[in-house]
Amino acid sequence: MDSHPSHQRTIGRGAGVNPPNRFERVRTDEDLEQLDASEVSDEPRRVATVFLPNESRRLITENDSPDVPFRYSINPYRGCEHGCAYCYARPGHETLGMNAGLDFETRILVKHDAPQLLRAELAAASWRGEHITLSGVTDCYQPAEREFRLTRGCLEVMLEARQTVGIITKNALVTRDLDVLAALAAQNLVHVYLSITTLDAELARTLEPRTATPRARLRAIEELAAAGVPVGLMTAPIIPGLNDQEIPAILQAARSAGARSAGYVLLRLPFAVRPIFEDWLARHYPDHAPRVLALIRSTRDGRMNDPQFGSRMRGQGEYAQQIAQAFKVFRKKAGLDPSLPPLDASRFTPPRLAGGQLRLF
Repeated sequence: MDSHPSHQRTIGRGAGVNPPNRFERVRTDEDLEQLDASEVSDEPRRVATVFLPNESRRLITENDSPDVPFRYSINPYRGCEHGCAYCYARPGHETLGMNAGLDFETRILVKHDAPQLLRAELAAASWRGEHITLSGVTDCYQPAEREFRLTRGCLEVMLEARQTVGIITKNALVTRDLDVLAALAAQNLVHVYLSITTLDAELARTLEPRTATPRARLRAIEELAAAGVPVGLMTAPIIPGLNDQEIPAILQAARSAGARSAGYVLLRLPFAVRPIFEDWLARHYPDHAPRVLALIRSTRDGRMNDPQFGSRMRGQGEYAQQIAQAFKVFRKKAGLDPSLPPLDASRFTPPRLAGGQLRLF
């Protein structure tokens, strides 16, 4: 059931609408026709973030998508305060009985025992030290991490176990854990990717309202590189007609900061993400909207989204090919590789369980 009215602008949030939950039979709609204009406030409102416990008894999840470059991932949080208007993970909140709009940004599920769960799963006889990605769905360094420190706790367990890990984040908060990341890097156990969508601070502020600024993300790349942590750039998403012209500048800025590789993902608009992004585009860039929407369709065979494996991350058609070629050319010109060097999974050692117990087999 939708739980936030959407007629009133919000401060610091990406979603301006709450699309109906496709799994719920009952929804609420505002009926303001009986009200006088003076009775409807135009003042923007603040929506507080609520943290809810996630009682899941498993942490490591397995991915079977052929176009995602990792098999195992962990997500200490469900939902994301960053509030990116394009976030493909938003529909996941619908499976929890909430909406993909403001609920996704303001009702964050927290796996308070994530480090303990990880320790137990890495110590299981069935685990062989396979690579794990942090932030396979939502950002592990979103603002909630300042308080709960679950990502840091998981990294400390991984360091003890010599477990290889890849991190994807839009938040400069990652530099808080330079000590652990540098120790992992010294054993060739970690990669970190900073996601930079734009260098335009104003665009970033509206599109990704609670992420770190572009300048802060570039500074995070500098600090990680200086600490010996292999760091790459993820330009995600590339939005046709909105930020694709920034590809050369983003690649060069990341390389100058110390990034060693770069990749990209084309904008995806599954399920409830589409109306949220379209509303954001109409509110913030109305003059650009018709062209942006037309170009998105041109990369998705006339549709706004393509769920097919093999094309959903890169798109298809002439404009998608132009983006791919431009990215390849300017990545090479900037001196960036397509990927970071492989990590060393041979060092894995099962961690001790609570009380100092080792696994038996």
